[in-house]
Amino acid sequence: MSVHDTQNPESREDALQTAVDAVSEGRLIVLPTDTVYGIGADAFSADAVDALLEAKGRGRDTPPPVLVGDPSVLLALAVDVPEYAERLAEEFWPGPLTLILTAQPSLTWDLGETRGTVALRMPDDEVALELLRRTGPLAVSSANRHGRPAALSVLDAATQLGDAVEVYLDGGTARIGTSSTIIDTTVEPPEIVREGALSREQIVEVLGDIFTAPEPEPTQDDATADVDDSHAEGATGPAENSSDDSDTDIRTQPDQDDSDPAVSTAGTTDPADPAAAADAIALPSEPDMEDISSGEQPATESAAGNETPLDTSAGEDTADGERTQSAPG
Repeated sequence: MSVHDTQNPESREDALQTAVDAVSEGRLIVLPTDTVYGIGADAFSADAVDALLEAKGRGRDTPPPVLVGDPSVLLALAVDVPEYAERLAEEFWPGPLTLILTAQPSLTWDLGETRGTVALRMPDDEVALELLRRTGPLAVSSANRHGRPAALSVLDAATQLGDAVEVYLDGGTARIGTSSTIIDTTVEPPEIVREGALSREQIVEVLGDIFTAPEPEPTQDDATADVDDSHAEGATGPAENSSDDSDTDIRTQPDQDDSDPAVSTAGTTDPADPAAAADAIALPSEPDMEDISSGEQPATESAAGNETPLDTSAGEDTADGERTQSAPG
């Protein structure tokens, strides 16, 4: 076991190279990150990953996350990445955000019982990023024994892990001191598995509420039912509808366009010509005194009484037709 100072620029290069050599040989290292200290191993070495889990006292049912040094690696290690997951990486990487994604099936690694998933994160720490660029993806879990507090310094990590780790990189006290937030993007809508340094409110503020399923859109059957209900209300509740001026207008006024013969005839009659006016509205001839005194009603009066100058049923059909077409919109 050896401890190497990465805070001193003069010793940093040697410290990083020592860690790279240990990883390439399948041994374990401890490295600083922005959240807490991590215990790391080559993600593509099944033996190294098993040693990592054993050092922590955990089983294969709790596979470690994978740290990456570049956001573009996300699309190489995962498939079927949702668009919002890419946006999350763009907004919060490097940083305290871990994304559970569907793992690339062609990868030759064994992280444990992952059920076809992988948890990826890009830490916001200069030493960690430089190391990851040299080693490639590392399987990294918090540098502590299972059930114990996460290590915030290299001394905390060494106290808990001891000789199980070959190389310790000392980067000072962890800046954030709280574990990352984990989001499972393999379910719909995505779920926050663990809320850590990055809050739900911060995520919603940037991306909107991706954690709530959208309301289902109304179907065509629903829209038709709404229209049928409105017709039924009009048939059974004329008193209520009559109090609504706009509804009354729709139901009682016919379409008045240039092709309506009733409207055009009434609108072009010359009021100064009594004969023309009488012809237009079919007024009955004036009865003489003999007809009235005899109690007989003129035949023309009965005909006029039955005449309907404006057919309101056409207005009802037009109104219903307009309502039916506009309801789905």
